[in-house]
Amino acid sequence: MTKKIIIGIIVIIVAGVGYYAISPLFQNVVVDDPLPSGFEDLTEEKQEEMLKEMDEVKPMPLMDDEEIVQEPESDEESVSEIFPVMGTVGHSASGHVRLLNTAAGTVLRYENFSTINGPRLHLYLAKDLKAKEFIDLGPIKGTEGNINYTIPEGVDVSEYRYVMYWCVPFSVLFNYAEIN
Repeated sequence: MTKKIIIGIIVIIVAGVGYYAISPLFQNVVVDDPLPSGFEDLTEEKQEEMLKEMDEVKPMPLMDDEEIVQEPESDEESVSEIFPVMGTVGHSASGHVRLLNTAAGTVLRYENFSTINGPRLHLYLAKDLKAKEFIDLGPIKGTEGNINYTIPEGVDVSEYRYVMYWCVPFSVLFNYAEIN
């Protein structure tokens, strides 16, 4: 009798953990935040042109322990560069990220974005892809669309190389964009 109870408890625990880990994969959250005023919507041709120019620069190593430090090219008031979003193994993603300096502060904007969901995904600004040094910007707002995140006052984005969707309970990188 006690053997059946133990097996029943194990089955319930495994089912609960499985539901917690797998159910978010089937929940897409579509967001369509407006573009902050003063910035233009990029046409598909302009996006492709900008991404092509970035691809010609150099490929980026994935999950390298050594940190490559790059200085930002300019300190312009309104940044219009775009950064492609990269998926990871098992976590496809597409779209791009823009950093927009507005009168109200810096806005990190995902555009034409699509990824899969997961348990407790948070948006991180990180210095490395393993999120050893990062700032947690809180839970994600969505998995598809155009999504604005306001960077808190006092955070110097130039100190962080990546923006990423990070699964907190399993310490797993879902997707990222190299922003510096």
